[in-house]
Amino acid sequence: MTIGITGFGAYLPRLRLNRKEVVEANAWFAPQLQRKGKGQRSMSNWDEDAVTLAVAACRNALPESVDRNGIARLQLVSDSLPFAERLNAGVVAGALRLPQAVYANDLCGAQSAAVSAISQLVNAARAAEASILVAASNRRTRAASPAELDYGDGSAAVTLGSDKVLAEVLSTSVLTADFVDRFRLQGEDIDYYWEERWVRDEGIGKLGTRAVSQALDNAGLAPASIDHFIFPTVFKGADAQLAQKCGIAEAAVVDNFAAQVGDTGSAHALLMLNAVLERAQAGQTILVCQFGSGVSCALLRVTEQIDGFKPVKTLAEQLAAGWEENNYTRYLAYKGQLKLERGMRGEQDKKTALSTSWRHHDSLLGFVAGRCTESGNVHFPPSRISYTPGKPAQDTQEPYPLADRKGRILSWSAEYLSSYMAPPHQYGQVDFEGGGRLLMEFTDVRPGDIESGGEVEMVFRIKDVDELRGYKRYFWKAKPTTYPAPGRIERG
Repeated sequence: MTIGITGFGAYLPRLRLNRKEVVEANAWFAPQLQRKGKGQRSMSNWDEDAVTLAVAACRNALPESVDRNGIARLQLVSDSLPFAERLNAGVVAGALRLPQAVYANDLCGAQSAAVSAISQLVNAARAAEASILVAASNRRTRAASPAELDYGDGSAAVTLGSDKVLAEVLSTSVLTADFVDRFRLQGEDIDYYWEERWVRDEGIGKLGTRAVSQALDNAGLAPASIDHFIFPTVFKGADAQLAQKCGIAEAAVVDNFAAQVGDTGSAHALLMLNAVLERAQAGQTILVCQFGSGVSCALLRVTEQIDGFKPVKTLAEQLAAGWEENNYTRYLAYKGQLKLERGMRGEQDKKTALSTSWRHHDSLLGFVAGRCTESGNVHFPPSRISYTPGKPAQDTQEPYPLADRKGRILSWSAEYLSSYMAPPHQYGQVDFEGGGRLLMEFTDVRPGDIESGGEVEMVFRIKDVDELRGYKRYFWKAKPTTYPAPGRIERG
């Protein structure tokens, strides 16, 4: 039985923080950052976190042809999970409308957790259990630190199984070692990292070569046979140095997107793997490695099936669609590191009634409406009573998911009166394909992006945050599928 990757998808936030702006803002305090002031790093919107990033990557990895009811396992890997005690993977599963029988699990604790999880899910695939492995990162950093410029936000997902395998898993290797190059205590948001040269020489140089050799030996392959070598690192040239030590050709080293995205932590190996799979050819070999509390590796061979799969949105398309963000204070505010005056309208209590949330969890997480089988009208939220004018009916509604349906903007408004993290607050009436009309909030929009008749797609985001209790509420928002030409509006 051939076991391996059966689908893949990645997600990058639309915003790209200009590193030059960060360097200039902090030049009075940290002039040594000047050398890091080139390029961009990906930056989450205020309503994005590791959970919403994970949902977006999974949706790109699950085209309509995939039967989500057949997925038995969901592994969510992240170094920045929003909830310490709540199953974050359970929120992702609900948003994806996976069956409640799915085995969902959160994994954290090491940057290499996503690659090591591939070994676990291979064993599940041998038992005929299809799985999703998704990694997401939305890390906070200290202002004026090198990490603020090195890191980025993003997510990536792969599905594993035995049906229509795109890349067969030839071997895996895991080298577990309490080599502490970085650490972060429970309750802390920012990690502490050690000196680069020591990590390169004692960690990557020695542990990395052993793990790579083990993966190659397990598959009976020579280092020269590797076509794509994936090793995410914030240390410039460390991936090429490791490849040289292992006998892997320099041309096989995969670009780590340092200039465009930054390092997305536990998600980055899968993000780079997505980029490779989008252009890989049948027969090529891919060695994926990631460092963190040791080293984890997975050796893959691309199959003939690769030409038959395409993510809903490719990573290449998302790289090309980024918006440059030149406002450093916006970045700090979105990361919760800069408190803005929100006025009296920002003082209301946003306590969530958890009992009510559970009663409507299919509607809130999965965005499932009700469609009346007699009138054909779509109602949200669904109810036992169909409220079609003049045609009352009871218990005639069937589940009708809206998350994957596009819509058209009927009317809209933009205002600065309410307390909102990305003013102006833009919202409006959306007519959905196949029926249904709903007042939706718009996200990833700037002044001038919204117009009546424009097409929108649904995205899973943070609705609001109960700052008193620290609870996040999630819901779906509308995002334009196309945007005006850059010259028509002012950015930043």
